[in-house]
Amino acid sequence: MADATPDMKDIVALAKRRGFVFPASEIYGGINGFWDFGPLGTALKNRVRDAWWRDMVTCPPIGPDGAPLSIVGLDSAIIQNPKVWEASGHVGGFSDPMRKCPGCGHFVRADHLQSILATDSEWVQELYEILMWKTGFNEVSHDHLRHWAATKGRKSAPNLAIVRNIDSVLSHIPEGRYPEDEWAPGHFKFFQLLATEQPNAPSVTGLQDPCPRCGAPLGGPVETSLMFASHTGVEQNDASKVYLRPETAQGIFINFKNVLDSTRVRVPFGIAQVGKAFRNEVTPRNFIFRGREFEQMEMEWFCHPDDAALWREFWLAERRRWWEALGIRPENLQMREHEKDELSHYAKEGLGTQDVEYRFPFTAPGFGELEGVAHRCAFDLTQHQEHSGTKMEYRDPVTNETYMPHVIEPAAGLTRGVLAVLCDAYTPDPSRPSGVYLNFAPHMAPVTAAVLPLTAKPAHVEPATKLYMALRPRFAAELDVKQNIGKRYARQDEIGTPYCFTVDNDTLSDQTVTVRHRNTMAQERVALDKVPAFLAEKVG
Repeated sequence: MADATPDMKDIVALAKRRGFVFPASEIYGGINGFWDFGPLGTALKNRVRDAWWRDMVTCPPIGPDGAPLSIVGLDSAIIQNPKVWEASGHVGGFSDPMRKCPGCGHFVRADHLQSILATDSEWVQELYEILMWKTGFNEVSHDHLRHWAATKGRKSAPNLAIVRNIDSVLSHIPEGRYPEDEWAPGHFKFFQLLATEQPNAPSVTGLQDPCPRCGAPLGGPVETSLMFASHTGVEQNDASKVYLRPETAQGIFINFKNVLDSTRVRVPFGIAQVGKAFRNEVTPRNFIFRGREFEQMEMEWFCHPDDAALWREFWLAERRRWWEALGIRPENLQMREHEKDELSHYAKEGLGTQDVEYRFPFTAPGFGELEGVAHRCAFDLTQHQEHSGTKMEYRDPVTNETYMPHVIEPAAGLTRGVLAVLCDAYTPDPSRPSGVYLNFAPHMAPVTAAVLPLTAKPAHVEPATKLYMALRPRFAAELDVKQNIGKRYARQDEIGTPYCFTVDNDTLSDQTVTVRHRNTMAQERVALDKVPAFLAEKVG
């Protein structure tokens, strides 16, 4: 990736053009918060998922004592008995504070309003350009504000006070330079001023919070459930009401005893699951970062309460290491401890939660959540024991001690993981025809190797096909015959193929092919029969 943060619009455009991600139901106008993964997006998602499953279940990490950890897999139902969600607290408490705009009907999550204004609001971005770039940092010009309100503002923010009644608003916004810690352009209070017509607007009280869409003053916050409800059976009533799961974790907790009774695992051990979850996000945004249907990779690590701190530190280090192993650059990752006021109910009495965060283009220079490592204490098992009447306590076969295990939960978003890998790989490069390439780690690339006959003549196609057939049992290989070789190289750059093998006239005489390296565009000759070994060394 170049030094400058890439534009998210460019990444989204490439994702659609090259078959990574499509808007769901696009031919019918789409549906907000839902996305379809195309051929390459599916391949990339499977790469991330399979790497997680391999490193969690098939070949789990080595623990602090030098022995491999014990982690087993699970695939629980998306729809469970609704009592599961009552016990977990989701039915009664899984909601977000939402504010509805009386002007355009748009809903905004109350605790995200400032960040939404800063990153997703068209009229705010227009004012940034006027007040911070054209006028000068922290400079306010009434002439510039008048011109914007009379032109662009009428379209992008028709209900904003400064657009509807500019003289009233400007009367309490002095011209000149503003101290950065007061109502400087770009600060939340400044945009509240633009939405307020009251004479006492500059005071702390009386300011209006503007709608990110149209600028109208927002209504008060109302708690809104994030659960998708449905019904089972013929009759649709309260007795048949069910929910699409908002997380995969509860399917693990309710099967804790089943796993103990049917396998040879003993505490400490983990249960891992990859699957879809559904949340009725009122304002899904930032491409596939926050959608209503998404996939999670969650593992619940059951341990003795006295060992929870040890295992939390172990999983914090392990999970960051894992994301770096996917090829994500360390400087784009950070660990962040949750503040007390943002802790989930199950973590309030424990050791807390840390997030592995990634510097997404839409959060830069800040970071956005990629994975959380939470100490869930014994909350979930205790709740299910109380609500179901089934004993969830664990009896140590060695010491005979009986206790309720504590849980350390590394919970990652598979969908967000795909987005992070895609964003980190996106590398603008004006020196090449494509103008960009995807710098995937070779083992993560959707296509590992492209076999390219120089022409469509049988003399080139036949040995190219033979090479492709030799590679495809082990590698994600592609045989591409169409277009000239330059355009095919450009396409492979845009989909992130690390190695292209070109069959040309020299191949016919010396049985070698040209290998083109994606990142450097350097080329070398490799014997036809050595190509599988070459790839094995480079990719693993």
